[in-house]
Amino acid sequence: MRITIVGCGSIGSKLARAADEIPEVKRIYLMDMERPLAEDLAAQLKKAIVVDNVEEELYHCDLVIEAASQVAAKDIIPKVVSRGVDMMVMSVGALVDDDFRSMVRAKANQAEAKIFIPSGAICGTDGLRSSAVGRLDEVELITIKGPKSLEGVPYIIDHGIDVDKVKEPTIIFSGTARDAVRFFPKNINVAATVALLGVGFDRTKVKIVLDPATHSNSHELRIKGEFGEMTCHTYNVPSPDNPKTSYLASLSAISALERIVGNEWIGI
Repeated sequence: MRITIVGCGSIGSKLARAADEIPEVKRIYLMDMERPLAEDLAAQLKKAIVVDNVEEELYHCDLVIEAASQVAAKDIIPKVVSRGVDMMVMSVGALVDDDFRSMVRAKANQAEAKIFIPSGAICGTDGLRSSAVGRLDEVELITIKGPKSLEGVPYIIDHGIDVDKVKEPTIIFSGTARDAVRFFPKNINVAATVALLGVGFDRTKVKIVLDPATHSNSHELRIKGEFGEMTCHTYNVPSPDNPKTSYLASLSAISALERIVGNEWIGI
């Protein structure tokens, strides 16, 4: 298998190092807007080379993995799937736009390309996916983050919130998953995953809490439906090189790649 990784930051670099040790992965193409970042990473690996454009190696590539941003995802997903190449998406918030999502699905179906979305930094997605086969009455996501995870977010700055001056747990956002993904594009991609699996972007409720005392990014998923009720709480350790990213998100991407390569699907 030959893979392309777009984005050589926290998740992309961990994924590339893991892929370098998977025997079935024969070649890794790396791409990043900051080319030196990709070159630096490639120099540490055995199977990697740097490319300037995601389309450069599509004819030789079996899987493209986006680990960059929602903007990058919106740009490359249609190009990849329309060529019949499978795609793994980490910036799931890129799929919040209904027309864009429908277009991508149509192109993927026509070209027989698969789109993979790892569970990311949240647990309980398997139960949500199963319960959505029946009637779902309520899906709510409550996310608690520390100041470092939320500093520099335009929504918070626009609302006059100084994350360093908040002294007790404070709800800084309460609304739909659609708005949460739009206002927090780098912080709450799990909301998009939950929305896609469950009741959609407009019915999924999201609360984001800023807690100055927390040392982890936590997600509480509450689900009610004809199956019963479910509450799943995930306490994440932030990635040491990027406090806005949970370490579990990187592990989820690596796990997904191993499942794809091994063609093994347990717990689907």
